[in-house]
Amino acid sequence: MASLAVTLVFVATEAVAGWWSGSLALLSDAGHNFTDAFGLVLAATAYKLESRPGDEIKTFGYQRTGVLAAFVNALLLVAFSVFLIWESIQRLRAPEPVNDNIMLIVAAIGLVINLAIAWGVGGHGNDLNMRATFLHQIGDAASCFAIIVGALVIRSTGWVLVDPILSIIMSVFIIWTAWDIFKDSLNILLEGLPKGMNLAEVTSEIRGVPRVDDVHDLHIWSLGSDASALSCHVVIEDMPTSESESILNDVNRVLADRFHIHHATIQFEHTRCAAADVCAGGTREPEMVRDVQ
Repeated sequence: MASLAVTLVFVATEAVAGWWSGSLALLSDAGHNFTDAFGLVLAATAYKLESRPGDEIKTFGYQRTGVLAAFVNALLLVAFSVFLIWESIQRLRAPEPVNDNIMLIVAAIGLVINLAIAWGVGGHGNDLNMRATFLHQIGDAASCFAIIVGALVIRSTGWVLVDPILSIIMSVFIIWTAWDIFKDSLNILLEGLPKGMNLAEVTSEIRGVPRVDDVHDLHIWSLGSDASALSCHVVIEDMPTSESESILNDVNRVLADRFHIHHATIQFEHTRCAAADVCAGGTREPEMVRDVQ
């Protein structure tokens, strides 16, 4: 909440200063910081929701709220950056005078604030949403530094075109930093293979478990930034349920130790499914199903 309050106060200050000084770079950064304020609200809300346990409706819990927030955050950044580029092009065609003193003072204050907030949110591990927020603040800090340099250039040379040029550079940088977050969060929302995981490698490791004859209909997806789930059909010899317990334990141990997958649904079969669509459709009577949380 402290970060949000500071960001909102600075947004108002920067917007007024940008209008007063005639600096498009300051106005652009004010709009960028406003999206950061919105991003901080999303991050705080999502971080709280992610800790809620599953219920009868959301059986997997609320882990993807953080991913959804990161996706919206990145999407807003890209859209806003495109708008900034358009406005900067218009300013290049019709240059306007800029007050470099106001640019310099406000940008210096912004640099300190953004670095402080980045330091505050940077210690949350691999959480995708917090990573998006952290990158936002680093991007803002870089923008403020660029504005400081631009103000010094305007003061020494009078070249006011540096202001819209800086806006274009900052916008391209923002799009570049947001792209990875956008891509990673979209992959999770579409239930793609978790980043850095190789499907063939997982298949090979399961097949390497003693007394496992084959594995198929393998699916792996992300529940959130740090949690993955798996389901598959494993072919073993015909044996009593009590004897297959050790195979199940071995498979889950491999999944946990090698791939950090702790939520696995494994269906044992004595013969391979006759057709892939039969397995996927669930029309064949399973011989044994185990769900390990």
